[in-house]
Amino acid sequence: MKNVKYVYNEHTLQYEEYKTSPKEKFRKSLFFISSALVTSVIIFVLAYYYFPTPKERVLEKEKEATEFYLTQLQEEFDFLSQKVEGLHEKDNQINRMILGAKPIDDGIWNGGIGGHDKYKGLENFKITGELIKSNLARVDILKLKVDIQKRSLDSLYEVAVTKEKKLASIPSIKPVKETDLKKSVKFLSGFGMRIHPIHKLRRFHKGIDFTAPKGTHIQATGDGKVVSINKTGSGYGKHLMIDHGYGYKSLYAHMHAISVKEGEIVKKGQKIGLVGNTGSSTGDHLHYEIWLNGVAINPIDFCLDGLTAKEYQELVKRAATDNQSLD
Repeated sequence: MKNVKYVYNEHTLQYEEYKTSPKEKFRKSLFFISSALVTSVIIFVLAYYYFPTPKERVLEKEKEATEFYLTQLQEEFDFLSQKVEGLHEKDNQINRMILGAKPIDDGIWNGGIGGHDKYKGLENFKITGELIKSNLARVDILKLKVDIQKRSLDSLYEVAVTKEKKLASIPSIKPVKETDLKKSVKFLSGFGMRIHPIHKLRRFHKGIDFTAPKGTHIQATGDGKVVSINKTGSGYGKHLMIDHGYGYKSLYAHMHAISVKEGEIVKKGQKIGLVGNTGSSTGDHLHYEIWLNGVAINPIDFCLDGLTAKEYQELVKRAATDNQSLD
């Protein structure tokens, strides 16, 4: 049955069927459409905030994964930073304790990165921007410290090479290649005032006399260059001198034969001649001297090879004995 609405007409005094005017129909339609639009907007907003789309759900998962890996990255940075700091401390210990080089200045090591903020644009990333910016800044600092440490190790290597060269050059072994220490020190005459074997007067003996059979090998006591050779048979007899650098020179006298040439570069332990009895000598032996910056010094302090503490003490005791020299 059709739903018909009646209204009372005061002019005709009768109930008549109510008919909606076009203006009223338009107003109702406009109200209905407005209500529908408002409702749709409300539903859309609620859906937008509380019901993410599939694409938004994927992006959300990616964001969570990014935050997780950035956090992991921070932990890796912490680990690497600790390793670099440990390496820095070892470097300083090596510099101070072994090589005597100046350690890395703390102001340089902890100086950080200056200049403009090159990661300012990351602030636009509301959620992960600060995290990314922090990690990248730490990467820069870590790279800087690694570069500083590399340059330090490069310079440390150069110092070590120089030290190695110096240690190889400074005389540090016995000049007579004698395996039996007792034979080589039996008639040892050391550095200091000694009675001259020929003139019988007390004179300053500038070196050590090592007794050894004629023909025993004589070895260079450090790396260096043969700067002079004398074969004329003077007081020292056949003798030569090696310049080791760093102010050190060594002299080998009363040699039976010389097996190197003037200007030749020699290595520590290299054969340079044979023990003899030439010049002002009273028996087969090697007279050995060490000079530092033009001053003769006691060679006993530079005979350190292959000796136990007891053997070295015996060597020092023999060298200090006030006896007659062999030359």
